[in-house]
Amino acid sequence: MTASETTRAAGADRDPSAQEPRRYPIRLYDTTLRDGLGMEGISLSLEDKLVLARKLDEMGVHYIEGGYPGSNPKDADFFRRAGELGLRHARLVAFGSTRRAGGDAASDPAIAAVLEAKTPVITIVGKSSAKQVIEVLETTEEENLSMIADSVRHLVAQGREVVFDAEHFFDGFQEDPAYALATLRAAEGAGAGTVTLCDTNGGSLPGEVVAGVRAARDAVDCEIGIHVHNDADIAVANTLLAVEAGATQVQACVNGWGERTGNANMISVVANLKLKLGIDVVSDEQLARLTETARFADELANMIPNKSQPYVGQSAFAHKAGLHVAAITKSAGSYTHVDPGSVGNTERVLVSELSGRRNIVEKLREQGVELELSEAQARVVLEHVKEQEARGFQYESSEASFELLVRRSLGGYQAPFDLEDFLIVERRRHGHGSDENEMQAEAMVKVRVGDRLSQTAADGNGPVSALDLAVRRALLESYPELDRVHLLDYKVRIINPSGGADAAVRVLIESSDGLSLWRTVGASTDVIEASWMALQDAYEYWLFHHARGPRDA
Repeated sequence: MTASETTRAAGADRDPSAQEPRRYPIRLYDTTLRDGLGMEGISLSLEDKLVLARKLDEMGVHYIEGGYPGSNPKDADFFRRAGELGLRHARLVAFGSTRRAGGDAASDPAIAAVLEAKTPVITIVGKSSAKQVIEVLETTEEENLSMIADSVRHLVAQGREVVFDAEHFFDGFQEDPAYALATLRAAEGAGAGTVTLCDTNGGSLPGEVVAGVRAARDAVDCEIGIHVHNDADIAVANTLLAVEAGATQVQACVNGWGERTGNANMISVVANLKLKLGIDVVSDEQLARLTETARFADELANMIPNKSQPYVGQSAFAHKAGLHVAAITKSAGSYTHVDPGSVGNTERVLVSELSGRRNIVEKLREQGVELELSEAQARVVLEHVKEQEARGFQYESSEASFELLVRRSLGGYQAPFDLEDFLIVERRRHGHGSDENEMQAEAMVKVRVGDRLSQTAADGNGPVSALDLAVRRALLESYPELDRVHLLDYKVRIINPSGGADAAVRVLIESSDGLSLWRTVGASTDVIEASWMALQDAYEYWLFHHARGPRDA
């Protein structure tokens, strides 16, 4: 039987005079917990998966694909504990594959595994490319159609809603459109509620996606889903075009996680569907959870959030150019395409060498710093910022250092302490066992608070650690409440790598007192000096805002 004959056979019962296909509401299908975890460097524990599933439910997705129970014990355990989730919006989905070639769906172990998961919805993947059927499955086109139909029919008979993921659909449609469509008809004829068109290799262009969805829309009456990978960097665009062409179920992953370069980004897809296309896939309250959800997922996976991620990134609504800042102070939204608050994000003003005087004023206002600057004072601060950034400082994410720079640039500011001198000695200590040949550092510092000079010393596991401990010890003599402050994060960035051993470095420090966070920066060709600058700002910022004055000796 030829592919064309196969197609006619699969669709022989379709009435050419039938009415227009039914229209369905748009539904969000999240596959972060299965397909998203295929991304290099991402791994979630069982507890992590359960926590993230609840978060996705709160965000308003309609389906949550929990995993592939037939592939690993963790996913099987996830479904055994799924009753703990208490999902309010989403239906839980188990993922599996069609029966084996030449086998029987009723006795197939992969089919049994998804049924054992006891989810109301089951998604099974099958080939829609004739080339893949012959070269990968090593079976016939006719047997692949039987594998699809038998598997779907058996699952539907068990009372499950079935989604058929048509793997390699768009590649198969380019190679042999008749056979690709025949696989969809086979699934629909057996009772599948949705056939999902998969751009498995992620290389389909927008026109190809639109043509494939339209052809599928003409071929079947059930729901059509779209599942796009991002190998050509157009997954979100292809997903939106698929919806406009007739797809009603959208498969995607939080933050674009997924194998190779990832899947369509669920965060961007949701925002675009609601804010750009006017489709109420989630409520306004759920839309406002996007930023929180995106950052929560990254934190859970120990991933560094992408600051430039559209809608939810830290820089998504940040303004650096002075011209832009001047405009938004006159007309809110002049340089934003949506209201940042609608997706739970905030508009930010950055200060840098590209800034204008208005940036300085607006940045202080944004940070809640009550300082009224004259035009002349703002000009002085701006020049100081530019000088510092030329030396390697960066104030975009170091708000505490920026505030101190402004205060130091104005007359009358008095620092709560001064580091008059320090000496750091490093040595290699010969020991035994795990401490053999351990490096150790000792710092000796002189710190002045008013008329009081304290000289202290401390050992650390490195020069910066020793310096920090010695300075803290000295400051605690005058400011015992400083004991509440702790350094949370310490990062070193090489500013000019081509400089080799003489390259300048930038040190970023994040600190907390248990109630609030603040960030400081230092820059120098000497990493210890750069570290001290950031440390000094970290302690000075807190003391300026919280200290009641130094305790007398």
